[in-house]
Amino acid sequence: MEDPAQRRVDYGERSFDATDLAAHPLAQFQDWYSAAVEAGEAEPNAMTLSTAGPEGVSSRTVLLKGVDARGFVFYTNQRSRKALAIAHDPRVALLLAWHGTHRQVAVRGTAETVPRTETEAYFASRPYGSRIGAWASEQSRPIASAGELHEREAELRRRFPDTGSPADVPAPPHWGGYLVRALEVEFWQGRTSRLHDRLVLLSRDGSPAALDDAAAWRVERRQP
Repeated sequence: MEDPAQRRVDYGERSFDATDLAAHPLAQFQDWYSAAVEAGEAEPNAMTLSTAGPEGVSSRTVLLKGVDARGFVFYTNQRSRKALAIAHDPRVALLLAWHGTHRQVAVRGTAETVPRTETEAYFASRPYGSRIGAWASEQSRPIASAGELHEREAELRRRFPDTGSPADVPAPPHWGGYLVRALEVEFWQGRTSRLHDRLVLLSRDGSPAALDDAAAWRVERRQP
């Protein structure tokens, strides 16, 4: 295999200074997210979620499904390892890495469940197969074979036939959304010679703050 130590990428001369920041974290995130979409990032809403559960720290990729003044939203099986970790310790970290634009957004905050009505509205928007999959998988738990999972999927397709209506597969009671309320949002811009720009927006009072409230945040530049 290639020696990873010998791989080099020059991130270019693009800079990011405090004068470039939008009025508040939400606007800045929306601007960079739109740029990632325009740049053709394969999955611009893919983000790494890190948690600290009873078994220690773990990370996995989840999909951002909403961002507003409250924070960042993703959905999952609420019996999964990530959900059990959040129940143990709601402090989490998120990382969205956009390699095409040499940018990252890192978030520290606390996670909480979204209202059930919000979960059901999002679940109804999912493709039929994804809704079946949410019922079929006992996420994070061992299974004897892939065949067992496929048999369960087939049984559920018979139980919940595809009628073309969002109501044909209801949201499982153990499936739902999490809202990450931010304490810190870091905007990282890659630069040449590894002298990257890191601008961090920190909640002034140390508690989760509304992402659209400019007065609630202070700016700190960190060394790369």
